[in-house]
Amino acid sequence: MVLAHGTVGGQRHEARAALAAARAARAADLDRWLTGLLGTTPEAEAPATPPATTPTPTPSAEPADAATAAEPVDTAARAKSTGLAAATRPADLAGTAEAAGLALPGSFAGADGVALVAVGSYGRRELTPGGDLDLVLLHRGRPDVGQVADRVWYPIWDSGLRLDHSVRTVQEARTVARTDMKAALGLLSARRIAGEAAIVDELRAAVLADWRADARRRLAELAEMCRERWETQGELAFLLEPDLKEAHGGLRDVHVMQAVAASWVASAPNARVRAAHDLLLDIRHALHETTGRASDRLVLQEQEAVAQALGMLDANVLLRSIAEAARTITYAEDHLWRRVERFCAPRRAPVMRARTDAAGRRGAGERGAVERSPVGDGAVEQEGEVVLARGADLDDPALVLRVAAAAAQADLPLAPATVDRLAQGAALPAVPWPATARDALVALLGAGTAAIGVWEALDQAGLIVRLLPDWERVRNRPQRNPVHTYTVDRHLVEAAARAAALTREVARPDLLLVGALLHDIGKGWPGDHSTSGAVVARDMGTRLGFPPGDVQVLETLVRHHLLLPETATRRDIDDPVTVETVIKAVSAVPGREREIVELLAALAIADGQATGPAAWGPWKARLVAQLARRAIGALTGGTPPPAPALPPEQLALARHDGAAIRVAGSRITIAAPDRPGLLWKAAGVLALHRLAVRTARTVNASPRPSDDGRTTAVLDFTAVPEYGTPPDPAALEADLRRMLADRLHVADRLEKRARAVRVRPGVAVPPPRVSIVDDASSTATVVEVRAHDRPGLLWRIGQALGECGLQVRAAQVDTLGAEAVDVFYVVDAEGRALTDADELDHVRRHVLEALA
Repeated sequence: MVLAHGTVGGQRHEARAALAAARAARAADLDRWLTGLLGTTPEAEAPATPPATTPTPTPSAEPADAATAAEPVDTAARAKSTGLAAATRPADLAGTAEAAGLALPGSFAGADGVALVAVGSYGRRELTPGGDLDLVLLHRGRPDVGQVADRVWYPIWDSGLRLDHSVRTVQEARTVARTDMKAALGLLSARRIAGEAAIVDELRAAVLADWRADARRRLAELAEMCRERWETQGELAFLLEPDLKEAHGGLRDVHVMQAVAASWVASAPNARVRAAHDLLLDIRHALHETTGRASDRLVLQEQEAVAQALGMLDANVLLRSIAEAARTITYAEDHLWRRVERFCAPRRAPVMRARTDAAGRRGAGERGAVERSPVGDGAVEQEGEVVLARGADLDDPALVLRVAAAAAQADLPLAPATVDRLAQGAALPAVPWPATARDALVALLGAGTAAIGVWEALDQAGLIVRLLPDWERVRNRPQRNPVHTYTVDRHLVEAAARAAALTREVARPDLLLVGALLHDIGKGWPGDHSTSGAVVARDMGTRLGFPPGDVQVLETLVRHHLLLPETATRRDIDDPVTVETVIKAVSAVPGREREIVELLAALAIADGQATGPAAWGPWKARLVAQLARRAIGALTGGTPPPAPALPPEQLALARHDGAAIRVAGSRITIAAPDRPGLLWKAAGVLALHRLAVRTARTVNASPRPSDDGRTTAVLDFTAVPEYGTPPDPAALEADLRRMLADRLHVADRLEKRARAVRVRPGVAVPPPRVSIVDDASSTATVVEVRAHDRPGLLWRIGQALGECGLQVRAAQVDTLGAEAVDVFYVVDAEGRALTDADELDHVRRHVLEALA
């Protein structure tokens, strides 16, 4: 993990090393000073002054127990170096106590039965210049403990150091820790400074035993406290003026992770999290040092000075480093809290779990075995997370994105171990990407907000930059604009997530989702981000394997993604020139102007919503919608759907008498005498074999009638396994022939299978939409269905159309990511288009009911 994107030579490393050394030296000096205050007699030679708040950083070898390292210190030299007002010598300590109405004993009884314990940041040796001293005076019921406390507390107060202190027996400390979460967290990191070691060991053992014994209740309480703090402080990674300690992803969260690890419910923070923590600690140290204040909020006017103190190029590099560190911590913490949630959930008796093989077949299981249920090709759910299936092919270039899409569509997180395995051993798509990888990317983005966590998991493992190298320029890039809620990269993912709710509004949901992901990609380059971003989008569209026409659309979307909101809010939309301006801008792709306006309108909504509450509202939404409608109304033509075209080898099947079937990988072609329901019955057979239809084309290909007077229909499918291995081509062809001979009852078998499938909620998706497209054909009624893809979808639609007495003359079925865009040209029993409004409404409602 690279925690900074720019430094001034080696200054950053040297500056951070100096800060770490300063903290270590200060902790050692404080330990020696406090050890002297808890000396064996009042006349003991102890340091009379505390260490400086910001001592000159010098490396020091710190002993394991600071109590053994107490040494006399030159009081005058220390006082001169610190410049702090402090108690001078032991005689002056007595004078200070007497002035306060206290009396020190003539012969102090030593440190038996008493110990001075550091907790909090001092206990962890992470004390920054503005940090408090958190101390506990631990004792075994000594009657003179008040006098011992005065001997320690008064010099600290006189020194000007901030002190949080308490005096407790082991039992008192244990009782407080059971009810006070702050006290418990502090005592979990308790460190002995001076005094009896056995009493400190006793305290540690007691507090840890209580913490582990009551882990379910305490961790649930801790989780609620964290959620309340996050709600108040916000996300550290995305704040312009963050609180380095309390915000989500800050220092406090790492300390919480350490406390959870102490319960044995989760592992301790890994090396990446510790590195992120150390960076934030250094930034906090530099903030305290440069400002001379104890505040942990990094305000704008102090960011340049802190960046310089850390050897960074500028404040932008500082904020980028903070964002990366915070996101590393947040990602690890999210996984930790999922483990805690499973741990705190009510225990269930072990049950018999069925085993699922690579092909998705369920067999005999064993009692108590972990349940694994398929969620996609190569992915299974296990204990609330998505992991790789046992037969997953790591050489498949689409595997990474397909597993990610399956997790997002199921609204489940990717298991960290699975992400690491994918990052280390999975193949990535070559350039240009194959269609399977591109579809998986679109399916991932189409999952909406559920895609954000999955995308973050891939990003943390470095997979996003490997998949999309241009992403590095916007990754963690801050936006110094209070209107923007997120960094550039997170804003892009948020925009794509919001665009997922608008896929029913456009003809090409895949271009909308990818366009939303890329619309601000130019912010990583010099100059106007729309202009530079268009160039990057063109390159990335080509990389993703889009055809040239679609690449042009993507380029136009990025270049003009601000066109509608800026024009609608700055120009008079009643002026014809305003509409002409929009039309001129979208004319870069002739024939697709209307499509681009629809995409720009949806992108404006997604962009505004992802920016922040101040960037989008009802007023702007109304103006953008009005301008888009006027521009579309002024446009004529557009892009008509291309005529179905089959390659010669598929068309040759139509010349055979009877029926011909060809199965070649994912390509399935059927040539058979046309009959009502042929399309949806064939789709039902594919669904029976757990094949998901990606595309379908149907055309009456034979120009002459066959012997029985019917034309020959050619059905061309592209279908892939829902999960596991593809079906046996021979078995698939046999079932297709049985279907053509009316010897296979597709509906009964599909319904039986549907009842046996366990339904899990998955992501919330927009409701399906069924539209009757006017003036799209003079010989047929055009029914357009937009829906979330699911097994047997094409069969359900076709059956509903058949129940309405309609025949499918031609169809153009496409699955773009997880969205089905299906267009059917239908006629009635006499071969005529429907014209009656009531009949058309009945068809629309009946198809919707079938999809519900």
